Amino acid sequence: MTSRQRPTVLVLGTSGLGSGDEEAAVETAVALLRSEHLIDTSNNYSGGASERILGLGLAALAPEERIAAARRIITKVDRDPETGRFDADRVLRSVEESLGRLGVDTVPLLHLHDPYVVTVREALARGGAVSALVRLREEGVAATIGVAAGPVPLLQRYLDSELFDAVLCHNRYTLVDRSAASMFRDAHERGWQVFNAAPFGGDLLARGPRAGARYHYRPASEELVDWTAQAELVCTRHGVSLPAVALALSLREQTIDGTVVGVSSPARLDALLQLAATVVPDAVWDELDALGPAPSPIDDSGYGDDE
Repeated sequence: MTSRQRPTVLVLGTSGLGSGDEEAAVETAVALLRSEHLIDTSNNYSGGASERILGLGLAALAPEERIAAARRIITKVDRDPETGRFDADRVLRSVEESLGRLGVDTVPLLHLHDPYVVTVREALARGGAVSALVRLREEGVAATIGVAAGPVPLLQRYLDSELFDAVLCHNRYTLVDRSAASMFRDAHERGWQVFNAAPFGGDLLARGPRAGARYHYRPASEELVDWTAQAELVCTRHGVSLPAVALALSLREQTIDGTVVGVSSPARLDALLQLAATVVPDAVWDELDALGPAPSPIDDSGYGDDE
């Protein structure tokens, strides 16, 4: 038996776009824009170069292509890179910068990105970052607004404000760590859009267990590498790759609307689409469950007490 997956919903991440050769970056941007998938960027990705390159890619398209592609670009507001300021004024300036780089007037979704330099109370207060996001939605600059970060308790605080339309969480719903599952269910039940970013958590699940493998921005522990090696054996027995299964975990989850995966070239995009087309036998999930929880290095304790 093989498990049926709903239609693949991929979101193409561009955090590294623009950090290398500009001509190659624009070629990648054009490929992403023509793919008909959503594209995820941010004000601070590659120091603003990600949005700028996407803007150049849009300009290279025919007018009818450009209009459709622009409607699929999601971006995020970020704190001031020099002062760390993240209030309403900074949100408005961040959006102004982003729209200018992209060459668009509106975006379908605008996230509050990594709001770690302010407390939740400060962000939600009058004159705080969220008030500006709500204003931008009311004015039609952003059709919807969301919050994007890592720690689940932090995101839950924003979720409970009921002011947003979407949530993006990274590294917390993978084969190694599923701590975002209950928060995703909550958001889904409230009718929010749910985005799961970094389904590989690093190169451990993308390239397999080996010396020097990393997970969640740090070297994977010996225990985690051993657990992943067992998971890879399960995949191999059923004729599927570990990366394909890691991606399918997110694509098959009914509470998740979009799975964000970074893409650095047209070749990587083609490889990702092939990976997403893999059908995973049901027995794989049963055998992975039998391995027990993986020794995840992520500890979000301490984020729930922020005022």
